[in-house]
This record gives sequence, structure tokens and C-alpha cells, in this order.
Amino acid sequence: MNAPVLNTTAPHKQHLIDPEICIRCNTCEETCPVDAVTHDDNNYVVDPDKCNFCLDCIAPCPTGSIDNWRMVGKPYTVAEQFSWNELPVQEQIELNAAAEKGDGEAEDDEAARLIAQAHQGAGGKSIAPASASKPKINLYNRSKPALATVTGNLRLTAAEADNDVRHIILDFGAQVFPVLEGQSIGIVAPGTDKDGKPHNIRLYSVASPREGEKTGANNLSLTVKREPNGVCSNYLCGLKKGDQVQVTGPFGATFLMPDDPSANIIMICTGTGSAPFRGFTERRRRNMKDAPGRMMLYFGARRPEELPYFGPLQKVPDGLLRKHFAYSRVAGEPKTYVQDRMRQTADEVAVFLKNDRTHVYLCGLKGMESGVDEAFADICRGAGIDWSGLRTQMRAQGRYHVETY
Repeated sequence: MNAPVLNTTAPHKQHLIDPEICIRCNTCEETCPVDAVTHDDNNYVVDPDKCNFCLDCIAPCPTGSIDNWRMVGKPYTVAEQFSWNELPVQEQIELNAAAEKGDGEAEDDEAARLIAQAHQGAGGKSIAPASASKPKINLYNRSKPALATVTGNLRLTAAEADNDVRHIILDFGAQVFPVLEGQSIGIVAPGTDKDGKPHNIRLYSVASPREGEKTGANNLSLTVKREPNGVCSNYLCGLKKGDQVQVTGPFGATFLMPDDPSANIIMICTGTGSAPFRGFTERRRRNMKDAPGRMMLYFGARRPEELPYFGPLQKVPDGLLRKHFAYSRVAGEPKTYVQDRMRQTADEVAVFLKNDRTHVYLCGLKGMESGVDEAFADICRGAGIDWSGLRTQMRAQGRYHVETY
């Protein structure tokens, strides 16, 4: 697809990435067919000289950070975008564009159509809950990483399980590394790839609350599954106490827990997607013991022995966390996925969805997203609710969040 030809004397739209929301997962750069997306130690950016508005990068982005468009008279350069910690103020850009618009010529019709189409493809942008604390973003990068010490590396799945999932604790000592529940950090694996380049930074969701593994500790935990050919996962899972790790971040400004005791929270996950929800649960257990809001977890795995945190979860009282497990590979039993458990408990879900204090969070493999959405649609249909309209409303209110990979 060729880039639309824009009138060079009139303002036009520029494709930008929001550095505050971006979690540096590298999905956009891997997806872009014309190499318009690139990155440095600080940001992922779009080169205006290469971008052809093909929109291939929009749908795969887990946060919606890629779906930003600004009216500009002169495009922001790659160098300018690398320096940003947040997007420039929209109003000022519009003023600049209006000043250069001159005789009121409109931007190219084809470009306008493509950009409108882009917003349809992303399904709406994520917005942080109104009550969430303000996160710190991108305090450390590859050229200036934080140095953490491993103080724990515990296997979470049974020894006979096919998957090796670890609970890894990183201590930052005297370094300031503030995180909120739902944020991610980047890990810099040592060495280089087959082309002699440094490995891409890998993102991992924080599995502990903001106070650390224990109140007042300057540490955090990760939930990491060892992948057969995973450079970073094998590096992390093989770490021992006392080893030091280079860490970047923190990242993420929308997939955050509401700081509202009255908020109901539906959490849906598979495998290591449980990491942020462990942080959510611990935060409420420690700081909101008498919270009137309810928490409900749908957690999928192949078998009980392969479900991370299975033992500790049994000890969490139902009054704090209502738990629904789904197993897809238990001998002699039908395959059950999280969407199946949702349908089996449709009445519970419907009650939550009818409450305007309810927040929904989905985290895990991207393949689960469509099944969960269909389950919500079925449940709502049975309860006389328009799921499409409700989902749009919840997203706009910062109450619907999806982070899949």
C-alpha cells in the first residue's frame, strides 16, 4: 500500500505512540511491514517518512498506545519523539496546525479516511481507573538500568508439571523503583542475539503490591514461565540468590488497580497472566480488609498442578476473593476454559456487570480474548444487557482493561 499523498502546505495527521501508556513490548516494531516503527533506550516511535498508514500495528498493540494521531503542520521528527515522556499537548498542536492552514485547505481525503479507519481497528483505548494512583513511568532504561538483587527464586508449579513457573523476588536496595499494581518492568538479558545485537528487553508484569513482597520492602516479584527457547525466561528462571539483574521501567499507565474499596473487580487470566492479579489481591488484603467491593477471579490452566499460586490461592478467603478455576487437560473430565466457567457462573457475572462500580481485567494469552468477549456477550444477552454498548462505556470510564500477548 502506498502512503497517501498529502498537501504539503496544509496540516495533516501524524501517527504517534503514547510513551506514557506504551509498555515497550516491541509488538509494533515486529508487526510494521515497512520498518516505520523503531526504538531507542527510551521510546518506541513512528518515522513519519516511512509510515504509509497501513494500520497493521494497531490491532496487536495490547495497550492502545499505538493508536494516536495528531494534527500537525510539520511532522515531529524521530529524534523529537525519542525525547518525550508523554505526548505533546493536543491543543497546542491544533493551534500550530491552524496557524499554518492558511486558506483552509483540507488534508488529503484518503489520509483522513485511513486514519478514521485506524480508530475502528483498535477497539478503543485503555484508560486508567479514575481512582488509580498516578504511576511513575520509564525511570530506568537500557542505558541507565536499575540494578536489582535476586533474593528469592521459588518454583510455583509441581515438580511433575510440564511447565516450570517461578516466583522471582528482586530487591532494589537503596534505589528508588516505585511500581503500582498492574505495571510491568523490563528485564535486560545479558549477551547478544544471532546478529550480534543486544537482546530485546522483555516485559514482565509485577506480581506484588506497591509495598513490596512485605510491607515496607523495596522489592517486587515476578511470575515467570520457562519457555523452551526463551532467552530471557531461561535467564530469569535460572537465577540464584545474590545474582544481579538489570531492570528497566516501570511501564504502563492504564492497567492499574482502582484505589477504591467499593470497586468490584473481575479478573480473568491464564498462566502467568495471574501476576498482576496477585498484586491486586494482596493490595486489597493488606490495605482494604473491610472493603465493600468484591473481587472475583477466573483462572485457567491445563491441570491444577500447572496453575501458578494454586496452594496460596486456596488459603485466600472467599470473602476477599471469589475463585473460579478452569482446567482443560484433566484426565476423564471435559475441557473447561475460563469462558466456560464464566458461562457456568453467569448469574454472578451479570450482577457484577450491572453495577457501575465494576471493573474488568483480562490478562494472558491473546487467544483467550475472543472467547472471553463472546462469553460476556452471551451472559449479557441472557441478562438483557447490551454487551457491546456496555463494554464501550466501561472502557471510556476506565473500567475495562485488556493486556494480552
